[in-house]
Amino acid sequence: MAQNAPFQTVVDSLFDNGTPFPARFLHRFSDITPSDLTILLKAWPQITNKRKHTLLEDLEELAESDTMTNFDDMARPLLKDSDPQVRIRAIRLLWENEDSKLVPIFLKILNEDDDPEVRAAAANALGLFIYLGELEKIPAELHHQIEDNLLEAAISSKDILVRRRALESLGYSGRDEIIPLIETAYQDKNPDWVVSALFAMGRSSNERWKKQVLSKLHAPDEDIRSEAIHAAGELELTSARSILLDMLEDEEDLELRRELIWALTKIGGEGVRNRLEEILEAEEDDEEADFIEEAMDNLSFTEDMAQFDLFDLDPDLDLHEEEMDEEDGMDEE
Repeated sequence: MAQNAPFQTVVDSLFDNGTPFPARFLHRFSDITPSDLTILLKAWPQITNKRKHTLLEDLEELAESDTMTNFDDMARPLLKDSDPQVRIRAIRLLWENEDSKLVPIFLKILNEDDDPEVRAAAANALGLFIYLGELEKIPAELHHQIEDNLLEAAISSKDILVRRRALESLGYSGRDEIIPLIETAYQDKNPDWVVSALFAMGRSSNERWKKQVLSKLHAPDEDIRSEAIHAAGELELTSARSILLDMLEDEEDLELRRELIWALTKIGGEGVRNRLEEILEAEEDDEEADFIEEAMDNLSFTEDMAQFDLFDLDPDLDLHEEEMDEEDGMDEE
């Protein structure tokens, strides 16, 4: 059994470049013990870069498919690796980690790393902490420090990718300075900037961007169109529902089709459940059917929240019910 094999056997497999690394060993890096981590880090410099990249890519895919895995303890020391691609992949493995102790590390990478792609990855990772700051789950001072650093990067970095990723992370921020940055990116002739602007809009929870998002749903550029669909879902734009349902009728591209389905489950409302049930009934591919079923679970969550909000947004509901009860009591008397 892979779990019972000595960890040295796992490490030895990393040196066997002529054989694919056994997939059964991947889980051994999740919640790695201190002793096993020591063995790995001692051997790490002798492992080929190609083998390292493949391993970390496989771990990233496993983390996405199996939410019970956790590669944080392995990834942290690799943030200082000499290979930029290892540092990038280590940051990606830590993207869902909410430990605020990572913030100064990511800020240092953002400001000092000599590789622009690594700095961009750090800017991306800091978006989670902007989000946590908006929810008041990290100290306000730390939140503002992250915003200040990302604003500086978004405005002044000489690397376009760093500026774009910083803007995308700032999409979560409620600071007024972010709005003109998003507007400028949206108006840029470079489609990559438009994609980043739409990404930031989707994160903003601000319906001020409704017109811009809706206007890009039929953009000829596929990346822009995809990001507009995503943003419409994230902003829960009910005015996009009929447009997205119509688009779903004719869309043949699998990724765009999935984006449309997921956006519709975020919006919910008339016609969405019936359409997804029709698609599910006609679907012959098991993997795609699983995706649609997962999307319908998300739709159920959206519908439940809509019911909750209906009561939550009517502060006079309880008072009205009390008045009705009193009237009924008087009638009975």
